[in-house]
Amino acid sequence: MGRRLILDTNILIAYERGTMDRSSLDDDELAIASVSVAEYRVGIEMADTADRAAERARALAAITSAVDVLDYTQATAAHHGRLLAHVSRSGSPRGAHELIIAAHAAQTGRTILSRDAKARFGELPGVSALDA
Repeated sequence: MGRRLILDTNILIAYERGTMDRSSLDDDELAIASVSVAEYRVGIEMADTADRAAERARALAAITSAVDVLDYTQATAAHHGRLLAHVSRSGSPRGAHELIIAAHAAQTGRTILSRDAKARFGELPGVSALDA
């Protein structure tokens, strides 16, 4: 068995666009946060053509059939609250959605795979991250 990963939304987009080696994740246990589904759906809703929206919707269906989609639970909320307090105390704000993804990672013991260096996931307590 490979790594236990939670994929950031930018990884889903790279998967859709074919700009990442999909086989590099074949041995890994993959999950996404439900908020990543919402972020990805923005791209479906904002597509410039119906055909492009349909392509993106098909890609999302393929992704969600292949990975675990993690629900925001009370346990997730506890981790999220700790992370919100941490970034507030440290004066190092993060996006709300990034902190939800990080909370899922901390809760489930997964490592975040991301291409977003600005999110600085690895600097958060209890969160491990890999740069794709």
